[in-house]
Amino acid sequence: MSPEEYADHFLENDEQLARVKQNIAEKGMPEISIAPGYGRLLTLLVSATKASQVLEIGALGGYSGICLARGLTSEGLLTSLELKKEFADVALQHLTEAGFGEQVEYRIGEAADSLEKLKQEGRKFDFFFIDADKENYPLYLEYAIELANPGAIIAGDNTFLRGRTLNPDKNGPSVQAIRRFNEQMATDERLIGTILPAYDGLAVAMVKPQA
Repeated sequence: MSPEEYADHFLENDEQLARVKQNIAEKGMPEISIAPGYGRLLTLLVSATKASQVLEIGALGGYSGICLARGLTSEGLLTSLELKKEFADVALQHLTEAGFGEQVEYRIGEAADSLEKLKQEGRKFDFFFIDADKENYPLYLEYAIELANPGAIIAGDNTFLRGRTLNPDKNGPSVQAIRRFNEQMATDERLIGTILPAYDGLAVAMVKPQA
């Protein structure tokens, strides 16, 4: 038994999230939702930081959205960016069934365009979760820092790319982008960050108040 399997054993009875994963599979959507252990971590971090404005980049079927929304304050709002309207519709259905339909808004289209609009609107956020197209992770990180309230948390999933990030023989665009993202999350002077090595890797950082 791997450490991840051991940890997931305690999280297997979440019927709500199990239905979401089953529905994603039945609809033929990519089965790439965040790992259960890290989903629970998102809930914990959002709750612990008392985040009221959360930005999710990459909605897919709403699995991570539910995890994020579970940690929100009662007045909190999840803003979720999703390229495909059909995915956002599934995510909204799942968030609504989970009781968070009134606490989520979806913006459809290229994430970079939506992020620029949020910047122009003067929006600020307390928590960011990045789980979208890997080649743009460094760009999304820069936007997150710009849109962050002081002390905001940024988390990015799949930072190992199923081992490709760690393989020196792999140097495709996504791999190179994730390597830049990981390095910046851990070393950027505007952040206090680290990389959690379980599952497929999760980078987590706090935006320094003076950033």
